[in-house]
Amino acid sequence: MQHLYDIDVQVPMRDGVALAANVWHPVEGTAPTLLLRLPYSKESTILGHGAGPHVPALLEAGYALVVQDCRGTYRSAGEFVPHMADRNDGEDTVAWITDQPWSDGTVGMYGVSYSGMVQWETAVTGAPGLKAIAPTFTSIDNYEAPWYSPGGALSLSLVTLWNVTMYAADAQRALALGHDTSSQLQEFGQAALSHEALNDVLPTAEVPVLKAYGKWWDDWMAHPSHDGYWDAMELTPELKNVTAPALNIGGWYDLYIGQTLRTYTTARRKAGTAQARDGQRLIVGPWDHISVSGVYADRSFGPPADAQMMGLTDLHVKFFDRWLRGDTTALDGVAPVKIFVMGIDQWRDEQEWPLPNTKWTDFHLTSTGHANTADGDGVLTTEAPAGAGLETYLYDPRRPVPSAGGASMPVTPGFCGPVDQRTVTAREDVLCFATPVLDEAVEVTGPVSLTLYVSSSAVDTDFTAKLVDVFPDGKAINLCDGILRTRYRGGLATEELMEPGTVYEITVDMTGTSNVFLPGHRIRVDISSSNFPRYDRNTNTGGVIAHESEEQMVPAINHIHHGPDHPSRLVLPIIDRKDQS
Repeated sequence: MQHLYDIDVQVPMRDGVALAANVWHPVEGTAPTLLLRLPYSKESTILGHGAGPHVPALLEAGYALVVQDCRGTYRSAGEFVPHMADRNDGEDTVAWITDQPWSDGTVGMYGVSYSGMVQWETAVTGAPGLKAIAPTFTSIDNYEAPWYSPGGALSLSLVTLWNVTMYAADAQRALALGHDTSSQLQEFGQAALSHEALNDVLPTAEVPVLKAYGKWWDDWMAHPSHDGYWDAMELTPELKNVTAPALNIGGWYDLYIGQTLRTYTTARRKAGTAQARDGQRLIVGPWDHISVSGVYADRSFGPPADAQMMGLTDLHVKFFDRWLRGDTTALDGVAPVKIFVMGIDQWRDEQEWPLPNTKWTDFHLTSTGHANTADGDGVLTTEAPAGAGLETYLYDPRRPVPSAGGASMPVTPGFCGPVDQRTVTAREDVLCFATPVLDEAVEVTGPVSLTLYVSSSAVDTDFTAKLVDVFPDGKAINLCDGILRTRYRGGLATEELMEPGTVYEITVDMTGTSNVFLPGHRIRVDISSSNFPRYDRNTNTGGVIAHESEEQMVPAINHIHHGPDHPSRLVLPIIDRKDQS
């Protein structure tokens, strides 16, 4: 199929604002159309993202393509405020496409990160022409991911970097329109070059370059709980309006992994039609938010891990062929769930998530009171311990545990992805509980959580957890992790401070993983009270953390209780492949 390429096509919205789009459409006849909406410039599309489909392949497959700058970004008119206009704008754009003479009336959407969010925001409108979406590395609850977290801590390193980047783009756009924003541009440029320093500024809400520009930064800092501000953006209650099947794509080290997995399972239950529910699909690779090669300094998952080598573009095309073209054979032989199993470093096809043969297994924490550091005496055991125990450490927010790997942003070496934890586990404020050396392989595939019985000298503090694969040579690779701000132990909408010295049961959501712990390895969980600057530091005062200074911080003496009356435990989804033979 031959295409015409039109630049800066003005697409009218219901309020009269026009959004700019680049359009590839057939010279003759009609075609199904794929829509990509993004706030990062439509001109960058041809470069693409490794987790997204290649544009030439989509055109070769016979699709029309519309790539649009979101409202208030780059060539589109209006004001950009994250998420505020994307439902209406997405719905209006789909309607505009279906009304074009080159459109066959069917539309699919694809895209990564924010471009995934706008897909769900469009899908919940029930737009009639929208037949399928392929959201990658994204969320339907913007509080839980990416801006805060499932445990209530602010995703600090992400929000500082993303906001300074978006504010810089906004100031650049204003300058092009004749406004004198040159001094602001210079400030943003300097801040972007040394963005790590932004995370050290206290109070967090007063980071000068962000506070001065205002806009949504002030709103995010003013709403640290999952209150009505965030409820208005959450899409979970509106999944009942979704009629489009979704190809959900995630990465084990992507900052959205928890939301990717949860969105898939929730849409399987709550989407508005049987077709949308049954048409949900899931792909998860050993990827972070930017890199999809599967190659990291401390861990390489082999050539098959690469997104394009495993055929991700082709899977997009097959998915859209099924739902836009009505080709009922397009997905023949393609499993509804495709996950990369680390450890054995292989792709595996599954029918469901979580896996139906999962054995949820408690690994109890036990020690003689000296689990501090990786050389301590902390043990994980499937046998419930007979005696009571107590672990104690000092959490000083002025001396936080530095972030080492994980589902983080920015994706700099040592900060994101699989990283050897020996860089942080020599600290006394890191507790390590490990199994004995394994005699046989143990597969862990599914959601992971840690239940703890805790007490503290403070009225509020944080607890962090990492699942770690310890290799025979001592290398310790993180798999998944989580954090809980204890004021949110009863839910993210309501704050409830602790009584110092009182024991509380809490659960840390560690998202999920798929890993085979090989013979000679050990399973370990690392526990502390900070992961900085991935998350902001809890000041331990019970106050509004974003508005507190370093002088207001207080240290906390934190305790982990374990034993018969306080069964602290790591809950792992064990998959016994012998049962399937």
